[in-house]
Amino acid sequence: MSLPEHTDGHLLDGRVSYAQPRHGFRSGIEPVLLAAAIPAQPGSRVLEGGSGAGATLLCLAARVPGIVGVGIERDAPLAALARQNAAANRWSDLTFDAADITSAQLADTFDHACANPPYHTAGGTPSPDQARQAAKSAGAGQLAAWAVALARPLRTHGTLTFILPAAILVEAIDAFVRARCPPTALLPLWPQPGQAAKLLLLRGVKGSRAPLRLLSGLTLHTPSGSFTAEAQSVLRDAALLEL
Repeated sequence: MSLPEHTDGHLLDGRVSYAQPRHGFRSGIEPVLLAAAIPAQPGSRVLEGGSGAGATLLCLAARVPGIVGVGIERDAPLAALARQNAAANRWSDLTFDAADITSAQLADTFDHACANPPYHTAGGTPSPDQARQAAKSAGAGQLAAWAVALARPLRTHGTLTFILPAAILVEAIDAFVRARCPPTALLPLWPQPGQAAKLLLLRGVKGSRAPLRLLSGLTLHTPSGSFTAEAQSVLRDAALLEL
């Protein structure tokens, strides 16, 4: 499998070597924040849908040594790049398979599952880059299909965590309920003090009856535009985000 044209870089202030496509969909801070929200322990088995070049599982492995991670990515060259990233960081317990998460055959049981799923619906101006457009485009019912597929191999009381636009919160809650992982925690990501959240982290627990908790959230930037100390601890120092 030939790799896409890519650039070499780092995540978590150099803790993780990370190559990603030069063109098309490139990672922002979302996968790093998603990794920080997964309550894994050494030996935990973690499943990711739409793993891209592997940023989420790579960051999680840097924070929690000894996890077993499985990433499912429908773009085969991108999955190959994720495998290269895992090898470059010498994490043999991270594997990345080329498949559609909604139809992937997963025989194993997992402790945690996560995704930064596609969320753009039809309409608006499509991206001129086909890879980026495919990574972010969601058809009707796709969010629920992803939640159900990721929840299916979870053990009872395993966690399901998505990072999502705040605008689709109602749809996301319904998707988690359909997946039998009722939401138990919601953490808003505030761009700056006093600004409305554009992104949020949503946690569900398989088979849980606990009520949903609305957490105080994480403010990402100061009024001057630099990262807050709390955000830096996550994005650079691999701190855990408590949900």
